[in-house]
Amino acid sequence: MAVLTVSQLNFYIKSLFDNDDRLKTVYLSAEISNYTDHYRTGHLYMSLKDDKSAIKAVMFAGNASRLKFHPEEGMKVIVRGYVSVYSVTGQYQFYIEDMQPDGVGALSLAYEQLKKKLEAEGLFNSEHKKQIPAFPKRIGVITSPTGAAVQDICRILARRYPIGEIVMCPVLVQGENSAAQLTEAVKRFDRLRCADVIILGRGGGSIEDLWSFNDEALARAIYSCSIPVVSGVGHETDFTICDFVADVRASTPSAAAELVSPEEGALLGNILFYRQRIISNLTFLLTNAKNRLDAAASSKVLSDKTEFIRNKQMNLDMLSGRLENSYRNILMKNKNDFTGLSSRLDALSPLKVLSRGYTAVTKEEKIITSADEIYMGDKIDVRFSDGIAKCTVNERKVTR
Repeated sequence: MAVLTVSQLNFYIKSLFDNDDRLKTVYLSAEISNYTDHYRTGHLYMSLKDDKSAIKAVMFAGNASRLKFHPEEGMKVIVRGYVSVYSVTGQYQFYIEDMQPDGVGALSLAYEQLKKKLEAEGLFNSEHKKQIPAFPKRIGVITSPTGAAVQDICRILARRYPIGEIVMCPVLVQGENSAAQLTEAVKRFDRLRCADVIILGRGGGSIEDLWSFNDEALARAIYSCSIPVVSGVGHETDFTICDFVADVRASTPSAAAELVSPEEGALLGNILFYRQRIISNLTFLLTNAKNRLDAAASSKVLSDKTEFIRNKQMNLDMLSGRLENSYRNILMKNKNDFTGLSSRLDALSPLKVLSRGYTAVTKEEKIITSADEIYMGDKIDVRFSDGIAKCTVNERKVTR
């Protein structure tokens, strides 16, 4: 009997699985468990289970990139693939080639998942919505150059707002690369600042036809755009992710064109209305000014010059009298203040004290306040109220 290596045994078992036609295309209805998303490689690892059994499964990056939704733990799915053996570990597992959510369409599930994600991030919040300009000079239009939407938009803008300049950016609106073109168009308008408002539109269709407008990159480009964006995609009952993240959602492309364009007839009516108001206001102001001028011209002051001069002389006399009274009051107050200060100063004067019989003794012009400060033979000055006596100290007595 031959002795095999482990690798040989695993290879043999793998060949049995790979050559079994019944295991080459297998459909399973199962629940996802132990889900792992290897974001670096793009491979998806999980277990597929029912209420009794489980099997390891893997979906490689090439197949996983085509999924329209994000698999989640506990999600019920229908998968198509094949069974084989991973020879490194000898474990047999299910290799998923396609996956669909069980009970709901993949696109519907992907739509709800992305909507929930962006809403949680605040991309739909009203405080981020920008105001649509009342009178845009340039209107950007992102849509297919051959569809009915562009014809409707241009027709309505030409009728309602012919002075507005249309800046057209033709793109694919469905199919491969359409989402990328839509995203780049929004970014280009934002980068070049070549419009005051942007219409993003296309006609109606199925969820597959409108799927490009549910692209996450496009939604984030609209959110980051500094120019207001109006989403006019599909019919009134159609809703896309762009509708939620745009600054304004219009029910159709035609409605979007009406939203961004003031009607010319209404503008002319407003101009005529304000023109009449200006004329009426100016007429009132001129009439009022003329009446005031006539009243002033007929007044006695202007008709009789002597009366005007007499009035001015009376005013001058009144002001002169008030000035003179004020001057006298100030002088009187200053006089009274001076008299009071003089009396207080005189009361504190040393001469006043000397007049009552006291004297002041100085030696070398320094006041002597104690007998200890003079000695026998010192020359001192004795000041009286009416004169000075120069004396010599012959005797000194100190009392304690």
